Amino acid sequence: MMEIVKVTDLTKRYGNVEAVRGISFSIQQGEIFGFLGPNGAGKTSTINMLTGLARPTSGRIIIDGMDAIKDIKKVQSIIGIVPDDNNLYDEMDGFENMCFCAALYGMRKSERERRARELLKQFNLVSAGKRPFKTYSKGMKRKLTIAAGIIHNPKILFLDEPTTGIDVESARQIRQLILDLKKQGTTIFITTHYIEEAERICDRIAFIVNGKIVKTGTVEQLMQHAQDEHIIELKLSRDIKNLKTKIEDNFKNCRVEVPGENSCLLISKEPIKLSPVLQFLDAKGVSVYEAKAIKPTLEDVFVKVTGIQAAELKKDEVKKQK
Repeated sequence: MMEIVKVTDLTKRYGNVEAVRGISFSIQQGEIFGFLGPNGAGKTSTINMLTGLARPTSGRIIIDGMDAIKDIKKVQSIIGIVPDDNNLYDEMDGFENMCFCAALYGMRKSERERRARELLKQFNLVSAGKRPFKTYSKGMKRKLTIAAGIIHNPKILFLDEPTTGIDVESARQIRQLILDLKKQGTTIFITTHYIEEAERICDRIAFIVNGKIVKTGTVEQLMQHAQDEHIIELKLSRDIKNLKTKIEDNFKNCRVEVPGENSCLLISKEPIKLSPVLQFLDAKGVSVYEAKAIKPTLEDVFVKVTGIQAAELKKDEVKKQK
């Protein structure tokens, strides 16, 4: 797969504050690459530098073979930008907003009107297209802002927190639109503080905390990082708190946790041979109704790598809605 974005030692300072601290990463053509991190981690500063909205203090950005610092005007002709705040005009209707954005990219009148109608239909905004933008719901505003960002068929789309502060159904629709754009060949860079969102739609994810990238990989690669323990959950015929010590004495490499009645967790650094455990429990008069391996979630990985609890990310959502 071809590398379409390459970032090297990128830094951004605002006075004495270093918002982005020498980060390096690359994006492959046609993939969805996600920046996952809390509010203030450097996500928006990074996306602003990539799109020419902010100038780096130092570092290098190459987009589609072009220097995105020296030749930013050329780069902006092949990229689409959806900022974290809606940037369309309240008094214009949806169709007028779309056509205005298309005109900024130099599209001819007939082409921009055709494309605006096409996108309004694709995004289920045909009836809303005749109403002023200020009358739209939050979800509709986000959808129209994304539509405006792709009106010129960009090679690369930059999305900053696209589903923050909107209702569940609109967020689901936007995630599907992003996946559809990928199918059409668009490369997508997305920032988010939603762990589940990153896990659902991103091909690769970078964890960013305090302006530094602390881990990058596919969801599968990131999961492997957290899989340093093997965990099996057993559903049992009765409570076995009184057997916990005996199980651990008989199976030296296993740790036993009893999270609730009629269940237990077997935890080991090594793969767990289940048959001897089942035989041991059967001899003690305990039947096992279900046994399943517990895999780590992306949330587990994020917490382990960054030390930031998922609850902290949820606080960002509350802040954004205020």
